[in-house]
Amino acid sequence: MDEAALHELLSGRRNDSAAKLLRCGLHAASWGYSSAMSLRNLAYNRKFLQIHRTSVPVISIGNITTGGTGKTPLAAWLANWQVAAGHQPGLLSRGYRSLANRSSNDDGRPTEHTVLGNDEKLVLDRLCPGIPHLQQRDRVASARRAVSEFGCDVLLLDDGFQHRRLHRDLDLVLVDALQPWGYGQVLPRGLLREPLSGLRRADVIIVTRADQCTVEQRQTLLEKLRQIRGSDECVEIAFTPTRLVDLNWQPQDLGSVVGKRSFAFCGIGNPSGFGRTIATLRVTCERMQPFPDHHHYDAGDLAGLAAQAREVSAEVALTTQKDLVKIAPAAWHGPPLLAVEIGVEFVNGRQLLESRLKRPQLPLGHCHDSRK
Repeated sequence: MDEAALHELLSGRRNDSAAKLLRCGLHAASWGYSSAMSLRNLAYNRKFLQIHRTSVPVISIGNITTGGTGKTPLAAWLANWQVAAGHQPGLLSRGYRSLANRSSNDDGRPTEHTVLGNDEKLVLDRLCPGIPHLQQRDRVASARRAVSEFGCDVLLLDDGFQHRRLHRDLDLVLVDALQPWGYGQVLPRGLLREPLSGLRRADVIIVTRADQCTVEQRQTLLEKLRQIRGSDECVEIAFTPTRLVDLNWQPQDLGSVVGKRSFAFCGIGNPSGFGRTIATLRVTCERMQPFPDHHHYDAGDLAGLAAQAREVSAEVALTTQKDLVKIAPAAWHGPPLLAVEIGVEFVNGRQLLESRLKRPQLPLGHCHDSRK
């Protein structure tokens, strides 16, 4: 089931008998998932499961839902902010669906391979040059390595809200203004990674794509935050195109595509968000082809995409940076392919976020939040 079909099912917009029956089954399964997450969080809260600490502050960037909320551009902003403040940050992530270079024996059998990192790491390496980014499932081990081997004095834990093993000094949780609550149900019935009560653990709520929601949507979201957390205090940000880059990562001006016929494709968690970004470029998007999040493009995929671009007489093909990092220049045979580079723009609350980032770090051994 593709992304669009999944949303049709979970939202209830698909209302045939088969969809209703499937939603009933997913609802039953979600009880087990929700119970497991609640018990796990209780075990950490009661210290039945150990939370490991490092010798430096840890800032977590996470979600309450699955799908794309914009963690990568915010992680880049935070890392570069720390550098500007005189720190030596390190990025920690799990490395889901990492890319690899494989070598072969003379008979063609694969041997050892070198892990290059996943698409998010490859993008962050370009947006945050020189900042160590360690990808490892055991993020307690990678945190210690970042400090001992790279001299990092602050760590940014990517996608870390549900990763309770590593103590954090600041929990930033991103909420998409256009799809904030994952249809109000935990996985697999909805898109919530845990019950919404988990938002009480967050130190700062960051509402993304705040420029794209209506006044009514914003008020409804803030009211929900008040119900859950007792406060609607939050940071609101937008993601805006800053420039284009070609297959050789050479920058191109945003104005170079204005008025052109385009074909777009992406393999990200929120393809509709990319569609809205394209609309700001003042191009005519004839067609957009979505793929699953973190999709790895093979020769057949790229040939098919190039053919689609030719079918609609596209003058330019557009994609995301997360997709461009997985495409070799020689492998693309369609119209000029450009990726849209995204930056963070604050709509509201920049002072709040920076005040929390500047706050003197708590001494080691002190648990900064009893809810943890």
